Amino acid sequence: MSIDTDTAARIATLARIKVEEDALPELAQEFNTILGFIEQLGEVDVEGVEPMTSVTPMRLRRREDVVTEGGQQDKVLSNAPDAREGFFAVPKVVE
Repeated sequence: MSIDTDTAARIATLARIKVEEDALPELAQEFNTILGFIEQLGEVDVEGVEPMTSVTPMRLRRREDVVTEGGQQDKVLSNAPDAREGFFAVPKVVE
């Protein structure tokens, strides 16, 4: 797949990034380079390779799951601009 300047401009618009007109050819080339790297990754044989979370084998540290500081509903709702019946109240957005 090849990215042209029109496509690069569209991507920049979708990403809400302001790109000057004269910088679009360079941006399109960068996108093409990235796509080339992705195509190279698709050629790698990963048969038999197990997924990993780190380059060194280690177990993730986990904390004990305990309930702390519960029962603060009134304190939390005191920061809300509008609260009703123990819940945050928000404006209706769907008719």
